[in-house]
Amino acid sequence: MPLKRKYVILITILGLIGFHFIPFNNFYLELTLYIILYAFIGYKTIFKALSNIFHGQIFDEYFLMSLATIGAFVIEDYAEAVFVMLFFTIGEMFEEFAVNRSRNNIKDLMDLAPDYANIMVDNELYKVNPENVDINDIIVVSAGEKIPLDGYVVSGEASLDMKSLTGESLPKFVSCNDYVLSGSINIDGLIQVKVSRKYSESTASKILELIEDASANKSNQERFISKFSKYYTPIVVLCALVIAFVLPIFLGNYQDYLYRALIFLVVSCPCALVISVPLSFFGGIGAASKNGILVKGSNYLEELSKVDTIIFDKTGTLTKGRFQIEKIVSKHLDEKLFLECVAYAEAYSNHPIALEIKEHYGKEINLKRIKKVTNIAGKGIRVQIDSIDVLVGNDKLMQENNIFYDEATEIGSYIFMAINNEYQGYIMLNDTLKDEAVKTAKYLKKRGIKTVMLSGDQYLIASKIAKMIGIDDCYGDLLPNNKVEILEKYMSNNKVCYVGDGINDAPVLKRSNVGISMGNMGSDAAIEASDIVVMNDNLLKIVDAIKISKKTLKIVKQNIVFAIGVKLIVLALGALGFANMWLAVFSDVGVSVIAILNAIRCLKYKSVK
Repeated sequence: MPLKRKYVILITILGLIGFHFIPFNNFYLELTLYIILYAFIGYKTIFKALSNIFHGQIFDEYFLMSLATIGAFVIEDYAEAVFVMLFFTIGEMFEEFAVNRSRNNIKDLMDLAPDYANIMVDNELYKVNPENVDINDIIVVSAGEKIPLDGYVVSGEASLDMKSLTGESLPKFVSCNDYVLSGSINIDGLIQVKVSRKYSESTASKILELIEDASANKSNQERFISKFSKYYTPIVVLCALVIAFVLPIFLGNYQDYLYRALIFLVVSCPCALVISVPLSFFGGIGAASKNGILVKGSNYLEELSKVDTIIFDKTGTLTKGRFQIEKIVSKHLDEKLFLECVAYAEAYSNHPIALEIKEHYGKEINLKRIKKVTNIAGKGIRVQIDSIDVLVGNDKLMQENNIFYDEATEIGSYIFMAINNEYQGYIMLNDTLKDEAVKTAKYLKKRGIKTVMLSGDQYLIASKIAKMIGIDDCYGDLLPNNKVEILEKYMSNNKVCYVGDGINDAPVLKRSNVGISMGNMGSDAAIEASDIVVMNDNLLKIVDAIKISKKTLKIVKQNIVFAIGVKLIVLALGALGFANMWLAVFSDVGVSVIAILNAIRCLKYKSVK
């Protein structure tokens, strides 16, 4: 069984100390003992260098460190060769510790995948693989267990720990008919859940898939470092060869210039950059995930740090999207019959206004009575109920069909209704602001970020909401294509982030520099259309995402400047003969450890309250 790295390091240190006090009178004995000690501490590095060479990867830190230490043996600096390999191994141990700490934080955070599901069949419980559970199956989740699939609670009540999904520390209480997400942990109680999605489509599965794919979307800094390493290391090796074999032809003193060349090789390792920069972004993505923000790649984190304009959708984003009926005005029909006609017209709609109308109606809708449904984008719907033709929608729909209607006299959202092209009346509803909307707008304004609100509602309604929140610019009476036009206008001179619900705003989310979808973690559209998903409806998470992105980019730039700066200085000193091997080791191993520890700071973030 191979020794652990810490014991190898300890034995090597003791060996070097012992050799220091041994009066070697035999050259071959001294060389043999140092070679044994060198092989003991460095065999993994040498093996890795040879393996990479056979795979076409020559100019990496393992090759350079092996070449430099073997060169030290050539010039008979045995102790220095062993010391350099020792410190390189110590640096690798610190590096491994730092990287594993970062990865484990992400792994622990995103440990959403359930091990099993308890399925109820004929009043018997069976433990099965979640992938084998079908839609409409009943699963049972006991206290302490993870919810394996998305679905609706059909029996029981419980408190759920949803930190890994939403970043919220407070448990969420659920009971009959509440929707629950896979990855949540049942703290107490016993619930039965009717499955609504297959495992492959579940929230936990999609989050894990996106976390795995996030590494493929690299930032500009990561791409720069890859290109930098590709050209930088061979150039430095060529310079080292010139120092070792060309300069001595003109200046003599071969051993001195060979030593300088070895220093050059040690310094040239770009591992501080190659490791710390991706690790910084990895830490930033982890900090975001811990706070309930799913970032699909480091490139989106980088883009978010540059955003100077944020465009918000109104309904469900800045407002709660839970409309309340304030007034029903019917010209000819009984109010209950009027409400019934509107509810039937909205039977197939999931729009927040439609949901409120159907809930207010409160009766089961007989879908057989609905003969024909025609959606009119941005305006409303035409439905044939029994033998009558019903139009339900906004003022644009009435105007388009030349129907005279009552003008709005109060600020609110109006749903007009006509039967057989004869105006019947309207329903007035109002939405309410999200609790954190004003605080979010203040934060963004304080940091010089322009805010814009887009809405399909009448301009009067939209502007009232915008003023209450503190939004800079506001647009109302918009159709979906109008939103894209306005977005492109702002994108001509600004870095724009669009924030929407990810369902109705998919084209705008995709077109913007950065698209953020709010809530709706159960929605495929929210996940697919956006670059960043806020896993609850808290607007302050956008503030968190921006702060995390700026902190991450700041740390990345610090590491790039620090690593390149130190290396260039030591390279110059080495070429001029003012640097020794110890300084060279610090510029490689020491700088790597410092940069990596700095990168780990990306994982530390305290969310805005």
